[in-house]
Amino acid sequence: MKAIYITIFVLITNVVVAQQNFQGKAIYQSKTTMDMSNFGNRELTEEQKKQIAERMKSMLEKTYELTFNRFESVYKEEEKLETPGQGGRFGGMMLGSFTAGVQYKNVKDHLYMQDQEFFGKQFLIKDSLPALEWKMENETKQIGSYTCFKATAVKKVDEFDFRSMRRRPADEEDKEKKDSTKAKSPLDDIQIPEEIVVTAWYTPQIPVNQGPGEYWGLPGLILEVSADRTTILCSKIVMNPDEKDEIKAPAKGKEVTRKEYAEIMKKKMEEMREIYGGRGRGNFRGRQ
Repeated sequence: MKAIYITIFVLITNVVVAQQNFQGKAIYQSKTTMDMSNFGNRELTEEQKKQIAERMKSMLEKTYELTFNRFESVYKEEEKLETPGQGGRFGGMMLGSFTAGVQYKNVKDHLYMQDQEFFGKQFLIKDSLPALEWKMENETKQIGSYTCFKATAVKKVDEFDFRSMRRRPADEEDKEKKDSTKAKSPLDDIQIPEEIVVTAWYTPQIPVNQGPGEYWGLPGLILEVSADRTTILCSKIVMNPDEKDEIKAPAKGKEVTRKEYAEIMKKKMEEMREIYGGRGRGNFRGRQ
């Protein structure tokens, strides 16, 4: 029965996306929750935890724009003024380093490109489009005026994905503290799960193989994604806007693969660990 519904939706709406100049725009709200009971010093008061959570709100709650046509899409964060007191030069560099830049997907050529700044240096990540093995579920729900179908997948987590970062359990921390030969770094208190379950809701009423961020591969636009502690929800869709935006791949920066970029990040994090453990303070600057 589910397959019949999808077929009907596709037949009804395929004529729209078949138009040569077809374009759509979707606005997404992204929110990442954080367990403040395990954040930072365990002796923090509730008021201090509340203040930290408020300062991190700009990092945990974002608005994105997805512009798409039949085969291509560009996903980028909406620009906004930085609130005074949030970040600073070093904090801003750290935030930009762990937050994805402009992302381009071409589902026809299976091409993924991302514009990324890392500690003042510009990179252009270019690789094959990462794919998930989606499992179609027997559930539907309404998101706005669109009927959506559920799909799930298991995703390997990038080792530097801040959205899934969490503090190590107390017993693991106590075990490491016994080894006094190790230089202590804030990074030692962080762990990231190897895999997470991703739940997506897509609508065949907009039969394009696109979605927010790195997500794609379903027979309809993905309107909602829940992955670990992050939920991305579409709040507005405009089909064939009067003023169309140019959809093009980013072109600036040193070209690297995903694997090469991960190695660059890993090396820089190790350098930070050595600086912190060796001197406990000091300025950190990216090497050009």
